[in-house]
This record gives sequence, C-alpha cells and structure tokens, in this order.
Amino acid sequence: MTTPTPRAIRASALQQRLIDGEPLQLVDVREPAELEMASLPEPVLHLPLSRSAEWVERIESLIGRDQTVVVLCHAGIRSWQFACWLMEAQGYDDVLNLQGGIDAWSVEVDPSVPRY
Repeated sequence: MTTPTPRAIRASALQQRLIDGEPLQLVDVREPAELEMASLPEPVLHLPLSRSAEWVERIESLIGRDQTVVVLCHAGIRSWQFACWLMEAQGYDDVLNLQGGIDAWSVEVDPSVPRY
C-alpha cells in the first residue's frame, strides 16, 4: 500500500482555478507575522503550525472534505508537511501543495505581494 501524498500545484495554475471560481479551501500554515508581510488576495484559513495545539482537535470542523484543500506557506516545505499529515493522519484525499509557496505567487502571479 502506498502512502498518499499531496499533488503540487503551481501558483499560475492556482490563480486560474481561483479565477474559474473553483471551490477551493486555502490553508496557510505560516506564522502570523509572515501573514502580515505577504498574503494572498483570497480568503484563507490561517492555521500556524506553531500553534497546532490550539486547532488540531478541531481540524474536522475547520477543513471540510467537500472541496479541494490547497495548503501554502512561504516556500512550500511546511505546507508539504502539513498536507502530508492531512492525508496520512487525517484521511483527507484531495489535497494540493502550493509549489514554491507565497514566494512563487509573488514571482509568477502578483509582484505586488511582497517577497521576504
């Protein structure tokens, strides 16, 4: 049996899916200070990994299973870890990881989003 892994999505592909109105649950796992520096111009569920004790017990009520989940962070590493956890430990099956994170969004999609 293979371990489920999230699929990668490029920033430009994510932008197109958002433009098309696809129902996506965006989850940002960065720290609050990072979110203040740079964020997507879309509604995002903010679940900082350092504060997981505050939300881990409520993950089922926070992230629905009825739409694709797209996880992001600064460069795509923390979001990959969280996305893998969602799939392996929580049984989510439709999870994408924003390849390159918010930094890739700044480069590929919206240069007005600050890089840090």
